[in-house]
Amino acid sequence: MMEVNTPALETNRLILRKFTDNDIEALYQIYSDEEANKFLPWFPLKSMEEAGSFFEERYGAKYAQPQAYAYGVCLKKDNIPIGYIKVDMEDHHDFGYGLRKELWHQGIITEAGKAVAAQVEKDGLPYITATHDINNPRSGQVMKNIGMKYQYSYEEQWQPKDILVTFRMYQLNFDGREDRVYKKYWDNSKVHFIEKDL
Repeated sequence: MMEVNTPALETNRLILRKFTDNDIEALYQIYSDEEANKFLPWFPLKSMEEAGSFFEERYGAKYAQPQAYAYGVCLKKDNIPIGYIKVDMEDHHDFGYGLRKELWHQGIITEAGKAVAAQVEKDGLPYITATHDINNPRSGQVMKNIGMKYQYSYEEQWQPKDILVTFRMYQLNFDGREDRVYKKYWDNSKVHFIEKDL
């Protein structure tokens, strides 16, 4: 596999690095918890075998791309992934994250998110976007904590779970174009609106 640009990053408490095939058990711990994955676009993993396939499909494929921001979030004390954070290279540059629930409310994803945002800005990405289910406002707080701004809300029939979800879309522009808003979700949804006081 060719070497790609996923530079390891360090913060006060964390190492952000590529997942490897030695992390299958850690991936299973992250992606199998029903509560931690409730608002995410996949069903929780049911077995280590599923975790292995998930690693190949989700991370192996990403790391084969010329530029890939798909990190395991690890505590420095043991360098074992406890969560993940990523920025997609498609035109939405979607910023996403997840964390094992016993480590929630410690600012871990905010700390990781600021480091990844700084890296993608340094590498020349013009902006990132992120979306969260309106029933998961804590995720929106993470977006605000790293400097993202609410832009609009929209409905989507979410797959593969096949449920109707209202999402809030946040964006952070790095190139000084504060007026730029990524509109594809808005344009693709029949129901879209701007909420006040967010």
